[in-house]
Amino acid sequence: MQSAPEPRRRSWLRSLLAAPVVLYGAALAAIGLKQEDLLFHPEPLPADFSFTGLYPPEQDFEELRIPVDGAELSALLFRQPASRGLVFYLHGNAGNLVGWTRNIAFYRHLGFDLFMLDYRGFGKSTGRISSEAQLHADVRAAWARVTPAYAGKPVVILGRSLGSGLATQLAAEVTPALLILVTPYTSVERLATEQFPLVPAALLKYPLRTDRLIGTVKSPILIAHGDADELIPFEHARQLVAASDGRATLLRVEGARHADIHEFPAYLEGLSQRIMALGNTGKSISVPPH
Repeated sequence: MQSAPEPRRRSWLRSLLAAPVVLYGAALAAIGLKQEDLLFHPEPLPADFSFTGLYPPEQDFEELRIPVDGAELSALLFRQPASRGLVFYLHGNAGNLVGWTRNIAFYRHLGFDLFMLDYRGFGKSTGRISSEAQLHADVRAAWARVTPAYAGKPVVILGRSLGSGLATQLAAEVTPALLILVTPYTSVERLATEQFPLVPAALLKYPLRTDRLIGTVKSPILIAHGDADELIPFEHARQLVAASDGRATLLRVEGARHADIHEFPAYLEGLSQRIMALGNTGKSISVPPH
């Protein structure tokens, strides 16, 4: 039997060797174009959805609509009688306000008002997330809308998971009475390279470098992290404490995973002690330019 002509064999070999390169390039292109779908998992709500009836009758709350560039954010403000201050809560990368406000009794017990917003495309918020700068601008707009009413009272910024990077950026600008980071990452960039080591960091639109920002925060910081976190390793929390210029305290919650840390008494007691220690008055707050 005659062998294939040499030129044809070389052409076939080049095609075989090039295939992985083409597939790798296609994968990078898809990641570059679809980062929002990989990072954010919103659950939209109908525009006429009503939050009434989801909370105890004694819990006063107000639904807010916050205009931002090209969209409108949905937010809830839970008020307590004789409020001692405000917790400005930035939630994680999935769901909506319905799920994230199930634990409001904790803040009612502390006597602190609770504010929480849905990012673009989450819940009743309109628009679509398109950049990290846009996310930060939306958070600053919400801060400017809500916090002037709390001048002279302690305001706590709390960021959970995805929200921890947004919370750190905001705290570096406005200096709250306390910054709380729950299940935080050193950076989304590091998380991405840990999970996808062949993806160039320069491709990422949402690096969210908390590790570079936390040392600029002038507020006291509490970092709470479960040592069984399967999504963001506990080591991220350790490294953030080390980068905080001595301002951060680490609350290690033994046995807590990423999604259940709020169910552990050690977590609730740790947050309660730090928030209650702020007292009935706190440092004045400022509204950042936007």
